[in-house]
Amino acid sequence: MTTHPSIEQHPDLAEMRSRFERATSTPRGQAVETLGLLTGLYLAASPWIAGFSGLTTLAVTNLITGIAYALCMGGFTSAYERTHAMAWAACAIGAWTIVSPWVVAGNVDTTRSVVNNVIVGAVALLLGLAMAAAAMSDRRGRGRARGGPGPAAMER
Repeated sequence: MTTHPSIEQHPDLAEMRSRFERATSTPRGQAVETLGLLTGLYLAASPWIAGFSGLTTLAVTNLITGIAYALCMGGFTSAYERTHAMAWAACAIGAWTIVSPWVVAGNVDTTRSVVNNVIVGAVALLLGLAMAAAAMSDRRGRGRARGGPGPAAMER
């Protein structure tokens, strides 16, 4: 009977974990995660901070999407190898935040709510794209590290 080593001992798994750890330990990765967490918390509290909590549907929408965004962006340091794909979900939340004053039920598109959601949504979208770009650059770097062609060679 042949015994195989467990998947935990696989060299590719160890390399992947170390690469993800390097990506989240960079100052850029930590800054994006911190800003994302703060953006999500602000989005959740923004109806009460910006003064449109009377618009119940938008206030609830911002509360739920803010918590979801904070959870998406806050999980990168502790479990980057399992959560880096959630950067695209964070981008979708940012886009939703931008359009939500015109989409949710009721007449909630006041100046305060629109300005607040467009600015916070744009910041959330940019931070999600920054985290997604970091994940994609890791994948490109992995191809070159294994002897594969870089992006310039693939364009030719």
